[in-house]
Formats: sequence, structure tokens, C-alpha cells
Amino acid sequence: MLVVVGSLVAALWGALHLHTLLLGTVAFLFFADFLKSKRPKNYPPGPWCLPFLGSFFHLDLEKTHLALKQYVKKYGNIVSMDLAYSSAVLVTGLPLIKEVLTHTDQNYMNRPLSPIRNRVFSKRGLIMSNGQIWKEQRRFTLTTLRNFGLGKKSLEERIQEEAYHLAIIAEEKGQPFNPHFKINNAVSNIICSIIFGERFDYQDAEFQELLRLLDEVTHLETSLMCQHPDKTASSFDEENLILSTLDLFFAGTETTSTTLRWGLLYMALYPEVQEKVHAEIDTVVGQGQQPSLVNRESMPYTNAVIHEVQRMGNIVPLNVPREVSVDTALDEYHLPKGTMILTNLTALHRDPTEWATPDTFNPEHFLKNGQFKKRESFLPFSLGKRACLGEQLARAELFLFFSSLLQKFTFKPPENKKLSLKVRMGLTLSPESYSICAIPRA
Repeated sequence: MLVVVGSLVAALWGALHLHTLLLGTVAFLFFADFLKSKRPKNYPPGPWCLPFLGSFFHLDLEKTHLALKQYVKKYGNIVSMDLAYSSAVLVTGLPLIKEVLTHTDQNYMNRPLSPIRNRVFSKRGLIMSNGQIWKEQRRFTLTTLRNFGLGKKSLEERIQEEAYHLAIIAEEKGQPFNPHFKINNAVSNIICSIIFGERFDYQDAEFQELLRLLDEVTHLETSLMCQHPDKTASSFDEENLILSTLDLFFAGTETTSTTLRWGLLYMALYPEVQEKVHAEIDTVVGQGQQPSLVNRESMPYTNAVIHEVQRMGNIVPLNVPREVSVDTALDEYHLPKGTMILTNLTALHRDPTEWATPDTFNPEHFLKNGQFKKRESFLPFSLGKRACLGEQLARAELFLFFSSLLQKFTFKPPENKKLSLKVRMGLTLSPESYSICAIPRA
């Protein structure tokens, strides 16, 4: 009997001991998280957060822009958030965004090493590297791109050639089709022709597999690549060459391809706008030759439509993050070293004080007296030294591909089918998969 009682007491004590240990461990983790997320003096205000979850529990990922809009309304143009793995500050409004991206960009030059971005891109290459590695790779890439034709007639001819091949969508014979991979093929081939010296046939199996994998990476929510420690003082090694090439391939394909898909979707939804683009192309270019960059200045409406597609598509809504490299002050607030900075391009591109109809597709936003008008509050390529390296290439591709497609086709929704502007969340904001009809123009 005593043996049984002793065994029960021992078991009870063991259970209590384990229970106490678990409670103590949980309490310690919560306390550690509290210390980690404790805000320093004069830190920007923001929503309260839960341990480990940060501010995420506030957000509906499909309506993040609405939640951020409420944050700005409640807390002001500098809002602090806890992203579970990092402290972040959301910066809203053109003056503050320009201050972060250009005026004091040395203080905000670095990229943060957030878990997902670091594991996808590594901290080498072009996109997420910092310091000497980034400087060397940026200088080398700019020089190489210029040597390979950036800004020259030869590169324009490559884009025109690919636009000619993209006319393969005529094979759909006006029936509904998904333009995603055809557009991806065309845009990817421009980068391939620059980096590898050749384009690939749209039916090439290895090329299709590469694009499929790229599409998966774009909508990644878990890590694919491991972090790599710095190995040498110089960044000119095989690993950096591979990562920089992948960065170019990703950045040079996904953003332009997604913008073009938004463009075709908006044309199908706004036939009156599409008719005006057709009319301008017919007047300036005609049907006997391909559109050229020299035509762009004479095609203000088409140029305005492309810019409005970028504004409404808003494919990188919070820009590529920056990181505070030294303790600094922004407006009246103290930002400690290591704070992630998110510049609110969504609010900038939908600011009612800047845009007449901020939530409506309206090419007139970029027109004045019939001429194209640049807008200071339009920053799809960011600003400063860490702005998009391929902006010049992207602008050329968008104009030539878009105008070539509209020269040859009228885009319409499938019969008895309603198209949607719903967004697919990922590393960029892309339209949900859709099908349209490309009707050849006479």
C-alpha cells in the first residue's frame, strides 16, 4: 500500500514539476519577447501587438491597405509596427518618403535581413545585399547592362523582336486564354537575351520549367534558400554571380510581366480607354510598322495609360524595405539602428490630395492639355541610390510590349464572364488568374 501511495505522490510531483517547468519557460519567452519589443523613448506610436505575433493579428492580408490607411489616420504619417521578427516603421506622405529615400538615404541605405527575404534572396547578390558587396555588385551590373545595350538601339530592337513573337496569341483565335505565361515568356526572354545572349522558344520545356519555378518563388510564403555567410572580402565570386543573375532575372521579369497583365486586364475592363489607345496608335504608328521608342513622345495618351496601370496596379505597395543603419531622427521621432523602414507607396499612389480620382482608373491623371505630365507622387521604381536598377529597361519594355499588343489586338472579357480586379498576394501584388479574349484588329 505504501509503495502504491509513494508511486502516486512521485507521479504527481513529477507532473507538477513538468507543469511548472513549462509555465516557467512560457513566462520567460513572453518576458524576452516583451523586452525585445519594448519601444525606446520618443519612438513612433502604433497599434498594440501580441507576443510573437506582433501587429499581424490586426491585418486582413487581402485588405492590408485598408488597415494601414486606418493606422495612418489614427497615429499619423510615421507609424510603428511589430512584424514578429522585426520592428518596423511605416512612413507615409511624399515629403517624408523623399527624406527617407533621397535626402538622408545614407541613414536608410541598407536592406533588412528579415527571415523570408533573406532566405529567398540571401544577403548577397543585388536586391538584399548591403555595404561593400552591394556597391561592387551595383557598379558592376550597371556597367555590364550598358555594355549589353541598355539605353541603345540594339536593346530596343530586341524588345521589338520579342513583341513580334508575342503576337503568337493570335493563335488563340479570339477564344478565352490566360495571358500569364505568354507575357512571362516574352519579358523573360529580354533578360535572357541580355544575360545569356539568346532568347528561348516559348515551347522550350526547360524554359517553361524555369518560369514555373520563378512564379512559385514570387508567391512564396516559406523559405527556399539558406543564408550564406560572407566568405571573402571581395564580392566577385561564383555565388554572387549566380545570385546577382537570379536577382536580375527575377526583378527584370516579375515586375514588368505583372504590370503588363494588369494593363491587359484594365483594357478589357475599360473599353473606352482602349479605343483611345487604338486611335492614337493608328494615327502615330499605323499598322505597317512596329511601335518604336521614338513614338513615345507623340503618344501621350498611351504613355498616360501605362503610368495609370502602374499607379493602380501598385505591385510593390510598401516598396522594397530599407533599414536604419545608424540611430537617427525622422521628423520628431527617434529611430534606433536596425529598425525596418516601409515607405507607403499605396497611400502615395492613392492620395486624394494628389489624384483627382484616386481609387478609379483614370489616365487623365497623367495628362495636361493633351500632353503627358510627370507626377512627383508617382514612385513605382522608388527613389535614390537603391531605386530600381532596371527602370530604363522596364519603361522601354512596358511601352513597346503594351503598344505592340494594342496595335494588333482588342482585348475583351470572355462572353458572359465578369473580370475581377482582385489581388493575388505575394512578393508583388498581381491580378488573380484571369482569361481574356484577344480579337485581331483588321
